[in-house]
Amino acid sequence: MAIDSAASGAVLKRERVRDALLELIEARRPGDAVPSERALCARLGVSRPTVRAAVDELVVAGLLVREHGRGMFVAAEKITQELVAEHGALTVPQARGVWTSRVLELRTLPAGARVGRRLRVSPAATIRYAARLRLVDGAPMAIEHLHLPAALVPGLTETELEQGDLYEHFRDRHGVRVAEAVQSVEPTVVTRAEADLLDVPELSPALLFERLTTDTAGRPVEYVRSVYRGDRYRIVSRLALAPSAPGADETHGGEGHHHPGFPPGDLTSRGPVSFSAHGVVQHD
Repeated sequence: MAIDSAASGAVLKRERVRDALLELIEARRPGDAVPSERALCARLGVSRPTVRAAVDELVVAGLLVREHGRGMFVAAEKITQELVAEHGALTVPQARGVWTSRVLELRTLPAGARVGRRLRVSPAATIRYAARLRLVDGAPMAIEHLHLPAALVPGLTETELEQGDLYEHFRDRHGVRVAEAVQSVEPTVVTRAEADLLDVPELSPALLFERLTTDTAGRPVEYVRSVYRGDRYRIVSRLALAPSAPGADETHGGEGHHHPGFPPGDLTSRGPVSFSAHGVVQHD
């Protein structure tokens, strides 16, 4: 499959605009105003359609709100459910199919405020940024945007990103051993540029993954944002649920409890119950 360079460039440019908008949002409180699209174009040096596409994505994601005649505002905070580390274990095997990667971009750049906060480095610290297209059995499945501290992987190559297991390269070539990751999943839709790369219609449903990986010393080593096709990818969880403790509140028994699915990977983390979760590629 040949990669459309125009589509790749549009995705990468909008990703940079999106990151700038996220920094504006995170510096404000819910309900605060955001500069107009015209002001954002002047500030970021990009075209109106590029800004509008990024804003549309953040509106769909529930981070921005448009109010007719008033402008754009930071949306109310989302409700977050947290799994508390106590007993048991969660193992997450690899997803099915033959996974391959194609690098869209690999470069060194300053972390910036938003990524720097996640990786716990200075905004001026250098990172290795990589964008890659993930394929399963030759079909495009996801677009990944990886941010890695340059000091940990200074010689990272396109070959490492395209061939073999990336975490094995971290360990064997860079001496970095991953240990844990915190990953969120939420629904989204693909933009026109993403649709061209993923071979789906514009505004098709998708899954948005964000992951922060730490090593055995607790250092952040990887921040990743990925968009997965919603028509070909789903998560199936096999749950082993412990019985309620004696004397537990009966009103919180079966109803109201929610056990979210987990994406594929090699990591093991702690949780209150034992899960076996599989990322499944569903073929039509």
